[in-house]
Amino acid sequence: MANTLQSYSDEMAAAIEKAAQSVVTIDARNHVPGSGIVWSADGEILTADHIVQRDENINVTLPDGPTHTATVVGRDAASDLALLKVAASGLTPAQWSEVKVGNLVFAVGRPDGVMATLGIVSTVGGPVHGRRRHIEAYVQTDVVMLPGFSGGPLVDASGRVAGINSSALGRDASLALPAGAVKPVVESLKAHGHVKRGFLGVTTQPVRLVPAMAETLKQDTGLMVIGADANGPAAKAGLMQGDVLVGLGDTAIADIGDLQATLGPGTVGKALKAKFVRGGEVKELNVTVGERE
Repeated sequence: MANTLQSYSDEMAAAIEKAAQSVVTIDARNHVPGSGIVWSADGEILTADHIVQRDENINVTLPDGPTHTATVVGRDAASDLALLKVAASGLTPAQWSEVKVGNLVFAVGRPDGVMATLGIVSTVGGPVHGRRRHIEAYVQTDVVMLPGFSGGPLVDASGRVAGINSSALGRDASLALPAGAVKPVVESLKAHGHVKRGFLGVTTQPVRLVPAMAETLKQDTGLMVIGADANGPAAKAGLMQGDVLVGLGDTAIADIGDLQATLGPGTVGKALKAKFVRGGEVKELNVTVGERE
């Protein structure tokens, strides 16, 4: 029994040691430093946006000790991700993996030396789209997020990265963004310095459809336009106050979450077919999606 426990303990320590080869210290705020993950061998560093509180004098300490000044490649507050760049090469990029509910995981950080806590995956969920938060997926765990852990990895039992931890994503829960939610954001940050998200220029509220219309459309609710920016994409296309939006592109729109999820990075500049109810009739028109500021 003792040998079994020691073997298990040694395997956990080995997993953390492996992951730590890709974990860096980020000094970009006035209190406890945060952590980051090596994204590429040539010096790209992924971290949490909320710990990058200045655009200059950002220091990144690498796993083998040297400290480099970093520049900001791009950042996205909605997903709490930031991409930095240091003048270094030969780094060890993190190996990414997927986890399931029930898997054992570690939160690993390097605010001042390698630190780790153990937990279990309690939920794999998403997407989440709101006024200030846009994430395609998340992993919820019961790991303890110690000060300085944000920006560091959630690590599986083999030492691979299952997500990037952020204390800003949930007040009462430990959340991490998995690879599927991270990679599209990183690609956009590298290409544009920010994430392009769609914009229609309307203010809406959910409303129930009359039974006959609900039966026809196979949905119970839609979004009533209660205000439209005169210079916004929707108004220019012909949508008016009082119209009830029930579809955009190939997606049924039943609530604000549906609409925000539909207006993803790939929609900016595209013409999407808007389906709406006006005067008891279903109508359609094309809207060219703008970019949210």
